[in-house]
Amino acid sequence: MMRLRLKGDYIPEFLELVLRHSSVRRRITAIAQGTSESMVKISGLALGSLLIPQIPLTLQRRIMAFLDNVSEMERAIDASIQKLRAVRLGVQLSLLSATDARRAPAVSWSRALLRDVVPPVEYGISEALVNDPAGVPVLRMNNLQDGRPDVTELRYCPVSIPQGLYLKRGDVLFNRTNSIDHVGKAAIWREELPVASFASYLVRLNPDRRKLLPDYLVEWLQHPVTRQRVRAIATVAVQQVNVNPTRLRELEIDFPDDLTEQRRIVSTLASFDDRIAREMEEMAKLRRLKRGLTDDLLSGKVHVPDAA
Repeated sequence: MMRLRLKGDYIPEFLELVLRHSSVRRRITAIAQGTSESMVKISGLALGSLLIPQIPLTLQRRIMAFLDNVSEMERAIDASIQKLRAVRLGVQLSLLSATDARRAPAVSWSRALLRDVVPPVEYGISEALVNDPAGVPVLRMNNLQDGRPDVTELRYCPVSIPQGLYLKRGDVLFNRTNSIDHVGKAAIWREELPVASFASYLVRLNPDRRKLLPDYLVEWLQHPVTRQRVRAIATVAVQQVNVNPTRLRELEIDFPDDLTEQRRIVSTLASFDDRIAREMEEMAKLRRLKRGLTDDLLSGKVHVPDAA
């Protein structure tokens, strides 16, 4: 690491903003030296020769105060998201419990081995994947987020895939191999893409829909108690753990016998997911705005208004 001591022409927070800016980062990368992309360095002399914007101290303070207001809005949205997640967890713990300590359940529940309501699991493809989008999109471990597929960072299969390994609406995917914190993640496929398949680190679980809804199965798999039970049956390998699908299907699952009640539970939790998604969308918009404002403020395209 390198320590920078200011001469008085910059306030520390503003200099940090400048050094983190994408254009400055690109110039730093361009003058870095090394033998490989994974191991490069920059000398103090080279860093000292870097040209950065020369802005009066009063304007630096006004820019930082302006951006701090935007950051405060970010923190408020993040606090709202965290609160929604906490409330959703409490509701999930309550709704997926077969009994309430204060009263008898209004509907009947069953307890069964997962294998009794989920037919044999299916492994995904083991073909080598590429970045070329001409192939078939393939979901991997990192594409399962909060019970939903994240299709923003995909890899592709360049060869033909058996028809049976294409994803169908309602398929439940389970992450059987990963770090201890990520193994056991699950998501339901809702045709986010016209065609897609899934990698072999994932398995597909299709429940008997006369007894168990796929959406309910995902909520059960994501339940904190289930995640803990999954970790308990995982086997440890080099830098990762693995869950044998046969052992997974030996776990017991509680579920309402009435599919209408399962739908009510899923719908209640989905309403929280929709609110969280809207907040996250607002956060993404605000961060894009902040990046654009930073660019414009540092370039002088936009002037910071004087404080009232």
